[in-house]
Amino acid sequence: MPISRLTVLFLLVSTLLLGSCASGYQKLLKSTDVNKKYEAAVQYYDKGDYFRAGTLLEDLIPLLKGRPEAEKAQFYFANTNYKQRNYVLSAFYFKQFIDTYPNSDYTEEATFLNAKSLFLDSPGYELDQTNTVSALESIQDFLNRYPESKFKAETDNMAQELQKKLENKAFESARLYYQLRYNQAAVVALTNFQLQYPASAYAEQAAFLRVSAQYAWAKESIETKQRERYLEAVSFYQQFIDAYPKSKSLKAAQDMYDFSQSEIARLKSVPTAASN
Repeated sequence: MPISRLTVLFLLVSTLLLGSCASGYQKLLKSTDVNKKYEAAVQYYDKGDYFRAGTLLEDLIPLLKGRPEAEKAQFYFANTNYKQRNYVLSAFYFKQFIDTYPNSDYTEEATFLNAKSLFLDSPGYELDQTNTVSALESIQDFLNRYPESKFKAETDNMAQELQKKLENKAFESARLYYQLRYNQAAVVALTNFQLQYPASAYAEQAAFLRVSAQYAWAKESIETKQRERYLEAVSFYQQFIDAYPKSKSLKAAQDMYDFSQSEIARLKSVPTAASN
């Protein structure tokens, strides 16, 4: 299909305009006119061209120190990183802005966006959660400072999502001990999980796995340690059925309870070993 003259003309004009824009931007980068560069950076920012705005503002910020434009330039620069999804950088620059301008009209939004940057940089629950903890701390700091903020609802939602991520991490870590048959470690991790997240969606599963891990640990122990560990399995079972009397795992738990009771009776005459 032949290309029309109108199409060729349109492509030619577009190319010339793009070249002209690029040429103008390159001149701005090399310019020493601070006012001109600042005005252009704000225009690019307002148009949503955050890459060009950010590049110009990064050059300008050291040159604007002491001038009234410096505050806006630093906030805009942090936000250009946020808009481009450079969340590690945006968190850093928003924090820098907050420290430099604690009483600015932008400070509340900067504090929120610092927390949100950390939230968006938080990894999946299967990875190390150091960044998630930092994000939660920043969110709590924001809520303490701005309890009536317009960003409160969104910030609350972010906090809940991060808490769920930590909850998932804690449960999966405990369950991994169980799956690897590190039964003593599983019992400790599952107990800690129950204490830390009593209302978790995983609470019933964690309670059952704790019974099972304790039961397995008792079975694999030396005979002089078994009775006390079976007694603990019985205690965990009783807590489990009190909390979840209609659990789908009730039959399996009952079988472990029955065996534990028979072993407790059998081991009555066996001397107890010192704890290790």
